[in-house]
Amino acid sequence: MSFAPLKIGKHIIDTPIIQGGMGVGVSWDRLAGTVSKEGGLGVISSVGTGIYENRRYSNKLAGDNRPVDAVNFYSKEALHEIFARARKICGNKPLATNVLYAINDYKRVVIDSCEAGADIIITGAGLPLTMPECVKDFPDVALVPIVSTAKALKILCRRWEKSHGRMPDAVIVEGPLSGGHQGFKYDECFLPENQLEAILPPVVEEAKEWGNMPVIAAGGVWDNSDIKKMFALGASGVQIGTRFIGTYECDASDKFKQVILDSKEEDIRLFKSPVGYPARGVKTNLHHMIELGTAPKVACISNCVAPCHHGEEAKAVGYCIADRLSDAYDGDLSKGLFFTGSNGYRLNEIISVKELLDKLVNGE
Repeated sequence: MSFAPLKIGKHIIDTPIIQGGMGVGVSWDRLAGTVSKEGGLGVISSVGTGIYENRRYSNKLAGDNRPVDAVNFYSKEALHEIFARARKICGNKPLATNVLYAINDYKRVVIDSCEAGADIIITGAGLPLTMPECVKDFPDVALVPIVSTAKALKILCRRWEKSHGRMPDAVIVEGPLSGGHQGFKYDECFLPENQLEAILPPVVEEAKEWGNMPVIAAGGVWDNSDIKKMFALGASGVQIGTRFIGTYECDASDKFKQVILDSKEEDIRLFKSPVGYPARGVKTNLHHMIELGTAPKVACISNCVAPCHHGEEAKAVGYCIADRLSDAYDGDLSKGLFFTGSNGYRLNEIISVKELLDKLVNGE
């Protein structure tokens, strides 16, 4: 069996499966490069590149080996190296990067990604109304925003057409079962009308009003039957994150992978986040420390996301997201924050990317 290829701008994805961008350090060169090599779309996360290869590309470190300010946390040099290594794996096949709209230095990181060789930019964590102006010097780079509602897509397309004279090359609609940050407030994540199967069809209809761009379904998509269900609802592709954690090529540490493998359904929760919206991950020692008031002190060394207001929101929720995600990448089980989608507890083995894609396509 095979699925129809997915066209995003000038780029053809042979197997219409996008590997979700996962930071910090979960989807870098090895994972993204291999996914693209095997026919899907590999996505390099631009988040936290300053800690790549033991911080060797961060020009300034402080406070327990933390990159200082956004210019180092989102290291241009590291991002270029990650792309170069991914290209050695996948050659000229399409390769994407995920750049969160909520980060400090958004425009700079998008330009860095384009210069590093990204074919496609994916952006969520806010409605990226200014996304096109960042790539005006890179006409072949495709743009893929992430939305949670048809209304959001309508607002975005209207603004892009008026201000930039262009449309998205595809759009990802993400339901509230994904790992990491959600596009809904806490209570809204549990409403039936906000689940992926409910929000996907209206986004498909709205996309038809703006040139019928491909719609990619994300958030809780797990297996071949889920993919078929999304296609039946009008999707042209799917984005899957959590299952790729369970691959040999995933850039996360073995300890990170084991946390997900050991998790039970009741361990996977929605937590408060300094970004202002809930985030999903595994309840670990970090959350016990937050409840007890013994979590590491928030210092805001990296200044990673604008909504955190330089650490003020981090202090309110009890932890720094940049520091704790970096700890997870380092395999620190005592302080790390381990993001996963709602189905993370279903991971029970580590397999190759090639084998995973085969299972997703053929349903084995």
